[in-house]
Formats: sequence, C-alpha cells, structure tokens
Amino acid sequence: LGVRLGNYNGLNFKTFLSGANALDLNLSFRSHDDNKTFRLTGLYEVHNNISNAPGLKWYYGAGASIGSHRFRDNDNDLYLAAVGVLGLDYKFAEAPINLALDWRPEFELTPDTDVHGGDVGLAIRFTF
Repeated sequence: LGVRLGNYNGLNFKTFLSGANALDLNLSFRSHDDNKTFRLTGLYEVHNNISNAPGLKWYYGAGASIGSHRFRDNDNDLYLAAVGVLGLDYKFAEAPINLALDWRPEFELTPDTDVHGGDVGLAIRFTF
C-alpha cells in the first residue's frame, strides 16, 4: 500500500494473486490548466526475476482505467481507456518498502479516441 507519483498522482495498492501474478490498483488525480481528472486503474501484471539482482523484478501487463474529466466549462466527461504496463519492481530485503518504476501507454476510448505515449511513474509502497 502506498502512492504512485507521475503525470497522475494517487494511492496505489498491489497484491500478488499467485506466484508471479499481481493485481495493481491506482486511484489517481490530476489538475492541469483548469482541467481536473480522476481515474481508477486496474492492472493485471506478470512479474519475472532478473538474474543476479536479488529483490529486483521486471513486469508487464494490461488493464483498464475509468474515470472523469472536468473541463474549464465545468462539463464532465467519462474517461475510459485500455492500459498497458512495463516496469521494474524492487523489494528491500531488510525493510518493509517496495519501489516500482513503470511506463503505462494508453488507448483512450472516451471522451476522445486517441493513443497516448503513456505515463511514467514511481510507486513507493509499504509491504505487509
């Protein structure tokens, strides 16, 4: 449980479902040029070990985002996108801290249809 900092900042929760498979959930917010965005992103990830690097893994996966855009004129639009993820994940051996750096390209379905180069973010989490 922690935070993810990037183009969209917010709360982050990751849990392993079985072995190398994880569910990563983000509740994110962004305010830019009088536009406000709120979104919930869910990702299914597959983690892989990196040889000779204890605690370090690379991962990939996909999921979706749903949320809301509020524009200057106070109109709200539904935000819906398919999201990919590629990243590195490090768990400190002697501390309950996990760091992850990832890239999340998006295929926006609404309010516009568009492909975005994605968001690079850093997650800082406490582990239980």
